[in-house]
Amino acid sequence: MTADDFRDLLLDFEGVVEGAHMGHPDFRLQGRIFASLMADGLRANVKLAPEEQAAFVDEAPVTFTPAAGAWGRQGWTAIQLPAAKDSAVRGACVLAWQAALAAPPRKPPRRRTSSARR
Repeated sequence: MTADDFRDLLLDFEGVVEGAHMGHPDFRLQGRIFASLMADGLRANVKLAPEEQAAFVDEAPVTFTPAAGAWGRQGWTAIQLPAAKDSAVRGACVLAWQAALAAPPRKPPRRRTSSARR
């Protein structure tokens, strides 16, 4: 799978918009990031439930790995795109999109007034 394939797959899901975060593309639904594409175009990340992450890692450990540290423990899963089968990536993306769809919309950040900090 290529970076363009990954991008096209995600943008085909209803309500998904592409943004940018920390210097690389991300994919959001209702203001929540549920997937990202690394700048090198060879790796991507999706947010899965920890048990879903474990199933993908067990099935295809060369393709799917937990992200480092707390991010990985929360379900963020790295995908090695060149090694990935389209069907496996599609399955992971569907789960990530469904979880983002079920989550409440992200609230906009509160604006501080000048009197809020003294």
